[in-house]
Amino acid sequence: MISWDDLEKINIQTGTIVEVKDFPKARKPAYQLKIDFGPTGIKYSSAQVTKHYSKEQLLGQQVVAVMNFPPKQIANFYSECLVLGVYDANNDVILLKPERAVENGLKIG
Repeated sequence: MISWDDLEKINIQTGTIVEVKDFPKARKPAYQLKIDFGPTGIKYSSAQVTKHYSKEQLLGQQVVAVMNFPPKQIANFYSECLVLGVYDANNDVILLKPERAVENGLKIG
């Protein structure tokens, strides 16, 4: 069990994907995402979501991401946030996103 204080340590925010690139150097199929988190700024993330999403489908999508992990180097790319999703029966990721459009940078609670 965790405490409420533990949960409050996790900074989870909303953002909008503004750029999507292929990531051929990743070990598993992935995209490089550029995400606008409003007042928090632009962050980059690697996301293994190629099974359910094309680059065109992702562009403009709002997502939910953990913001306060340290950057993680994946090949020649630094992932600055962790985009959240649910694993389906095949272990492929389905993105978590707000039910309706919200401002970028809002904190999840």
